[in-house]
Amino acid sequence: MVVASPNSIQTEKIVSINLPTKDLSKERATVAKLIVKASEEYGFFNVINHRIPQDIIDNMEEAGFDFFAKPASQKAKLASNYDSVPLGYGCKNIGFNGDVGEVEYLLLNGSASHISKISTTISNDPSNFRYRVVSAYRDAVEELACEILELMAEGLGVPNTSIFTTFINHPDSDSLLRFNHYPPLPPSLAFGDHSDPQIITLLRSNPVSGLQISLQHGLWIPVLPDPKAFSVNVGDLLQVMTNGRFVSVRHRAVTNSEKARMSIAYFGAPPLNACIVAPPEMLTPERPSLLFRAFTWAEYKKATYSLRLGDTRIDLFRN
Repeated sequence: MVVASPNSIQTEKIVSINLPTKDLSKERATVAKLIVKASEEYGFFNVINHRIPQDIIDNMEEAGFDFFAKPASQKAKLASNYDSVPLGYGCKNIGFNGDVGEVEYLLLNGSASHISKISTTISNDPSNFRYRVVSAYRDAVEELACEILELMAEGLGVPNTSIFTTFINHPDSDSLLRFNHYPPLPPSLAFGDHSDPQIITLLRSNPVSGLQISLQHGLWIPVLPDPKAFSVNVGDLLQVMTNGRFVSVRHRAVTNSEKARMSIAYFGAPPLNACIVAPPEMLTPERPSLLFRAFTWAEYKKATYSLRLGDTRIDLFRN
């Protein structure tokens, strides 16, 4: 069980290393190879020169802070009432299976219709401005995610470089946007150890530390916030579709004792009926057979929400 307490991270080993940062303005073939290398070694990297206008980012962060500044009774009106996915507002409870942390969040389906329905509650702005803000941000990060996925395909030598992007730019894509707000507290577990089940995650936060990734059990690496960068991490589905070459990185969030932290995550996901399997190009002399059986995103999503936050659901689908 993920339970936040002042002593919950005291015995963990923290190691500071320089995590990879990739400059998207550099020569494309070189960037593609470097992104593949980072995805294989870390399952994580930062990207700079991503061409998302700063005003789109600033407006989205302002919308998030406006929402979390609302009275608890007003935020609770957006509490999740979904049976299978915890969409909407939540506080401390993470998912359906007893996991908790020092976090409040707002989870949105990435579709325009869903954003439109609740956008007027996200901010104090009485106009429909926030719908435009959230939609503009969603469109920008989805475009960036597609660019990164195409670079990954190129670096892997897959002839069809849109093989991954067609999943998340599909009209029925199941992608999500999530605002996370972590209050200032003595160092404790805010969001427990987990991997992301989707294809790819793009994350931004205000300049407050808290994100950590793990490359081996019990060893945690802090991710320093960079106002110029988006953090990118490989999700479970991308590990499957690269036949285990890429690593779905485990990560967590811890509280900061001095300042509140807010992060905004885009989770790029396929349609529910999409078949997830590694393409033939991922079979190599080192990996001559498929490590994972074929499955649909609906199957994997059901498994994800039936398990605890820290459970390793990807092993259920190994051949």
